[in-house]
Amino acid sequence: MPAAPAVATVKVPGGTTATQALKDAGVPLKGADAAVVVRVGGELKDLAWTPDVDTEVEPVPASSPDGRAVIRHSTAHVLAQAVQDLFPGTRLGIGPPVENGFYYDVDPEKPFTPEDLQAIEKRMQAIVREGQFFARREISDDDARAELAHEPYKLELIGLKGGAGDAAEGADVEVGGAQLTMYDNLDPRSGERVWTDLCRGPHLPRTSSIPAFALTRVAAAYWRGSERNPQLQRVYGTAWESKDALKAHQDHLAEAERRDHRRLGTELDLFSFPDEIGSGLAVFHPKGGVVKREMEDYVRRRHIEEGFSYVGSPHISKGGLFETSGHLPYYEDTMFPAMDLENSKYYLKAMNCPMHNLIFRSRGRSYRELPLRLFEFGSVYRYEKSGVVHGLTRVRGLTQDDSHSYTTPEGAPGEIRHLLAFVLGLLKDFGLDDYYLELSTRGESEKFIGSDEEWEVATAVLREAAEETGLELVPDPGGAAFYGPKISVQARDAIGRTWQMSTIQYDFNQPARFGLEYSAADGTRQQPVMIHSAKFGSIERFFGVLTEHYAGAFPAWLAPVQVLGIPITDEQVPYLEGVARQLRARGIRVEVDDSDDRMQKKIRTASKQKVPFVLIAGATDAEAGAVSFRYRDGSQRNGVPVADAVEAVAAWVADRRNNDPTAPAEQGSTA
Repeated sequence: MPAAPAVATVKVPGGTTATQALKDAGVPLKGADAAVVVRVGGELKDLAWTPDVDTEVEPVPASSPDGRAVIRHSTAHVLAQAVQDLFPGTRLGIGPPVENGFYYDVDPEKPFTPEDLQAIEKRMQAIVREGQFFARREISDDDARAELAHEPYKLELIGLKGGAGDAAEGADVEVGGAQLTMYDNLDPRSGERVWTDLCRGPHLPRTSSIPAFALTRVAAAYWRGSERNPQLQRVYGTAWESKDALKAHQDHLAEAERRDHRRLGTELDLFSFPDEIGSGLAVFHPKGGVVKREMEDYVRRRHIEEGFSYVGSPHISKGGLFETSGHLPYYEDTMFPAMDLENSKYYLKAMNCPMHNLIFRSRGRSYRELPLRLFEFGSVYRYEKSGVVHGLTRVRGLTQDDSHSYTTPEGAPGEIRHLLAFVLGLLKDFGLDDYYLELSTRGESEKFIGSDEEWEVATAVLREAAEETGLELVPDPGGAAFYGPKISVQARDAIGRTWQMSTIQYDFNQPARFGLEYSAADGTRQQPVMIHSAKFGSIERFFGVLTEHYAGAFPAWLAPVQVLGIPITDEQVPYLEGVARQLRARGIRVEVDDSDDRMQKKIRTASKQKVPFVLIAGATDAEAGAVSFRYRDGSQRNGVPVADAVEAVAAWVADRRNNDPTAPAEQGSTA
C-alpha cells in the first residue's frame, strides 16, 4: 500500500470539536486520505474531542498505520454488536486491531458455522449503513462493573486494569488507562443507545465511516491465551481505508493461499505432520528429503569454507546444564517437561549453545585458536502452544544450522562483520535478496542479565557492523535474548511478506557462567566473547519460507525431480531411459514417466509437480538422437541433440541459478 501523505498540524480552538476545526482547515474527512482521528501530544483522540483551550493537533489519515488501526478497531466493535444482535446471550472477550485486520473473541452458546459467519457479515453491513454514532463515555470502575454484570470476561478485564496488556493480548485497547471508558453506539435519528462496549478508543465518528471490510474466518482461542481458561470463538476480519485497498489485500491473500507451504507440501508430496507423532513434528517424504538434503549439504559446505568446525551434540541433557547456561529459569515454559532418570532430571534440549560451551571448555584454549568456530545441525525441541504451531514455520521439533564463534573482545567486531557477510551471501544463494536488518536491544524486564556497560558495548558493536552493510536498520527495543543483543535478518519473499531468518547474537554472559577462558598473548587468562549465529534460523522454517517464495517451483538445483522424460509412445521409453542414464552420470535427478497415461496428461502432471525440465521424445527425436525441451513457463525448444541437452541441464544446475529456464528466442542458443 502507498504511504499516506504528510499532513500539517491544525489548531483546534477551545470549545470546538476537532471535526469542525479540520473541516474549517480544509482537511478531507472523506476518502482514503480522510482524517479519522487526531493526535494530541502522542495520544490519539476521537474527532468529537473538544479541548478546553486552543490546541495544536495532527490529523491522522485513514491510510496511515494508526488510521487503519482505528478503522479496524471500530469494525471489531461492529462485529461484536452484530454477533450479539444475532446470537443474544453471547458474552464478549477482547476485540483488538491486529496487523492487516482485527478479531473479536466471543463466547456463544455453540460454535459458529460458515453460514453464521455470512449472517454476521450481512448484519455488520446493515449496522454500517445505519450510520450509528460512536460516543465516548467515562465511567467509574464500580459503575462499569454494575453495567457489565452480565459480561464476566469484561469484569475480569476491569480487575486487570493497568496491567491488562501483559495479562491478555489486546486487552490494553479496552482497559489500558487509569480511566475506564465505554463507547456507546447511538441511533442516528433518536440518539438512543443501541449497543455499548467497554473500550479505551478512539473510534471513527460513525459506523458509516467504515470504508471497506470483510470477515475472513473463525478459530478457537483460549481466553487470555491460557489452556486452563474457557475456549472462545475468535472471529477474524479485515478492514481498509478504501474498497480498492481491501481488494488489493484480498488478492494478496489469494496469492498467499496459492503459495501456502502446508498445501504445497501435500500436493508435491514433500512433508507431513502425522497425528500419531504429534503436533508440530514434521516428517519429510522422499521428495522433501531431497530439498532438505540439498539445503543441508550446501550450508554445511559453506560453513566449512568459512572456517567452521563441524561438531555434534545429543538431543537430551541433565537439567543442570541449562541451569548453568541460564536458559532454564527463563525458558522452562517453552521446554518439554523434564524426564526423571537415575535420580536426575533430563530435558530435551531447546538450544545447542550450552553443549558447544562444554566443547570449548573440554581443554585449554589459546588466543592463537581464536576465533574458534563450532557448527552443527542441532535438533532442538520447544513446547510451542498449540495455537501458534503453524506448518513448518512454527514447529515443536526443529533443526538449527547453529554456530558459535568464540573470539577475543577486540576480535568480536570483525567476527560479526564476517558472519553478516556470510549470512547475507547465503540468503542470496537461495534467491532471497530483499531484506533489512533488525537490532534487538535490552528492555526494562528483569530477565536481562549483565551490566549496563556490557550491554552498551555489545549493542554498539552490533549496530556498527549492521550500519556498515548499508541496509535499513530497524530498532527492536526489548527484543534481545536475556544474555545479549542480536541482529536479525528480515527477508521479504516474492510477494513482499517479511520473514525473520538469520540471527547473530552477542553473548558476554554464557562465557562467564561456564567459566570459559583462553590464554592471552601476555600469558593471562581471559574470557572470550561468544557469538551465536543461525543462517537458516531453522531448516524447517527456511524450507517453508522457500516453498512459499517459489510457490513450490524450486530452482532447478533444489528441485526434487530436475528432469522428467516423457515418451510420446511406449516405444520411446528405452530411448529416454538411455538419456536419463547420461543425466544421472552428471548428478542430475531424473525420472521417466512410463505410465499408461496419455502424453498430454503426463505433461499436465509434470506441470503440477513443477518439474523445471521436461524432455519429450517421439520417434523422430529418437531417430535423430534428440529431445524436445518443455519448460515450466510452457515454452518449448525442439530437436535438441541429446549431448547438448545433457550439457544444458547440467550447466544450469551446476550454476545454481534461481531463475527458471525458458526457451530462448533463437533455436540455436542453449537452454
